[in-house]
Amino acid sequence: VQLQASGGGLVQAGGSLRLSCAASGILFSRATVGWYRQAPGKQRELVATFSSGGTINYAESVTGRFTISRDNAKGTVYLQMNSLKPEDTAVYSCYASRGLQNYWGQGTLVTVSS
Repeated sequence: VQLQASGGGLVQAGGSLRLSCAASGILFSRATVGWYRQAPGKQRELVATFSSGGTINYAESVTGRFTISRDNAKGTVYLQMNSLKPEDTAVYSCYASRGLQNYWGQGTLVTVSS
């Protein structure tokens, strides 16, 4: 299983970014997918999840600003991030979970300048 994340970068506060994560080697439509982030010196935080059944959950800190979506035909999960804040600066990693197996992609760095 491979997960390839992209879309990170440097953005000013108030700006937007869209992260993508393409998965291969997994029955994507049956997997729960999502995004975590880890800021320097902080614990990893769950940002958003999207179950195979369509249930979506967000961390309170991003609710109303971030939107997770998925394209099962493309095997890709997205994270649209709007109204970005400096505290959103972190390495964002995608994951896919099916059954007892969890798979992680490499992180993509998002830096929000004030």
